[in-house]
Amino acid sequence: MSERDGRVVPAYALTGGRTRSTGVELPLEAMVSVTHAGRERRRMLQVERRMILELCYRPTSVVEVAAHLSVPIGVARVLLGDLAASGHLTVHLPAQGDERPDAQILERLLEGLRAR
Repeated sequence: MSERDGRVVPAYALTGGRTRSTGVELPLEAMVSVTHAGRERRRMLQVERRMILELCYRPTSVVEVAAHLSVPIGVARVLLGDLAASGHLTVHLPAQGDERPDAQILERLLEGLRAR
């Protein structure tokens, strides 16, 4: 628990103690965005998952989500993977074969880390 974020439940409890998602394993540089279904069904989700969907109205990196929620990156990856598997999020993976990430992605990752 962190006094800064006011969380009473440990971050790993948000995933039920799981370290792997029910969906795809997301690389740190992956971008996620909310789907139409995610917009329509968000009210039925837990608070943290609703917060993720609100953050992802524009494509958002895994690292940014972790920073905004003040959770470890592993927890964010599990939550995002679960939301993608349930159709709430679309995952945008980086292009294969390109060894260097796009400069915009790196800038967004830095912004997310600085926000933390």
